[in-house]
Amino acid sequence: MSTVLTYDKGTVLVQGRKPPYGLWDERAGAYRALGMEYGKLLAWGRGLPAGEFEDRAMEALPAPRFEHSEQLRPYQQEAVEEWRRWGQMGVIVLPTAAGKTHVALEAIRAVSGSTLVVVPTLDLIDQWVTKLSQVFHQEVGRLGGGAADVRPLTVSTYDSALLRAESLGNRFDFLVVDEVHHLPSPSFRHIAEMYLAPARLGLTATYERADLLHLELQQLMGGKIFERGYEELTEYLADFSLVKVKVALGPDEMEEYERHREVFTSYLRRHRMRFRGPWDFDAFIRRSWNPEGREALIAWRQARSISFNPRAKLEAVRTILSHHRGERAIIFTDETSQAYDLSRALLVPCITYKTGEEERREYLARFKEGRNLVLATSRVLDEGVDVPEASVGIMLSGSGSPRQFRQRLGRILRPREGKRAVLYEVLSVDTTEEGTAARRKRGMGGTARPKEDG
Repeated sequence: MSTVLTYDKGTVLVQGRKPPYGLWDERAGAYRALGMEYGKLLAWGRGLPAGEFEDRAMEALPAPRFEHSEQLRPYQQEAVEEWRRWGQMGVIVLPTAAGKTHVALEAIRAVSGSTLVVVPTLDLIDQWVTKLSQVFHQEVGRLGGGAADVRPLTVSTYDSALLRAESLGNRFDFLVVDEVHHLPSPSFRHIAEMYLAPARLGLTATYERADLLHLELQQLMGGKIFERGYEELTEYLADFSLVKVKVALGPDEMEEYERHREVFTSYLRRHRMRFRGPWDFDAFIRRSWNPEGREALIAWRQARSISFNPRAKLEAVRTILSHHRGERAIIFTDETSQAYDLSRALLVPCITYKTGEEERREYLARFKEGRNLVLATSRVLDEGVDVPEASVGIMLSGSGSPRQFRQRLGRILRPREGKRAVLYEVLSVDTTEEGTAARRKRGMGGTARPKEDG
């Protein structure tokens, strides 16, 4: 009995013998498996008697031999070797500024087949296309932002890769997913499921997710196979220190803060609610549809905003910047309004989700060239943007996510001779912000070396 694999809109049809993966589809008259099972089905089929198996599923774009002259650091080479040992499958976890792109370059050379690189933002498309074309001396295709140019080496946004999955799912031998912690979301996981690509590489600085969906990466991409932290790469990253700066709310600010906190905590007591993880807070949000819940949610937001934005924080920023004259500094906030307030008060450029693409590029160019030494931003520079080298980071507000903390720390760790980076956390004492700061340090291990400055 001859067994044949064919491709059908993100799935593999198996006609003939019953395969180890997939379910019978009565309408197709064949077994149907997810596209990501193609590699396993191919190995199974090649183990059948000679002449009884045929693969018609993969129609990969013809690709040249990809060669490069880049020099890899020892840990980057080790990561690639580990990936190859796991059958060219798996996720590499390296800190921001540790050169994850170089790992991908060597993996692309090793596969030397048609390759799709999936990234979360249009900025990253530009960065990857530039790097790939320079290194491999090839025209690089792009999908996203109105572009639809498919080539043997193509870079796509997550959204475009998903939208084109049915038509492109059998055209690539190799799937590289940058910022792969986004992939297990309910929609983006279909990218991994629908593309046949037997070779897969995920890249991230922050593997774990609070909702535990990172566990799905084992099935989707091969799971975490290699990881190095900041403390293990001190030879290749700038030396750094963490400084905690505590400020106090003014009497009027504290009075307003406590009033809102009481509305919120009273609601929790009445409904016997406790926050032990993000799922509990999600449950609180879902209950805010009624007037009582809505009042509690607004009170929580107001208290949080007050703790993030006391007048004393602005003065703390002025003092910090005065200690680092002539150095590039990035001020991180959690709220867009706070970033704009800082921009106006300090007369510095500000980048938020509202900043246009051309304006953002101009601000980053001026920062890189030293024409502006201070940049204020909200969450948009946490990941997905190539931020110029800086030596000072100031966290005025943020979430309790260790991922966000690592990302912001990584923004100041690009090495330079004689450089010593410092990340300041400016915290409002006697508020819940102190607990938020403690949560984001969990799991940092030897990375965090904090000092305190009152």
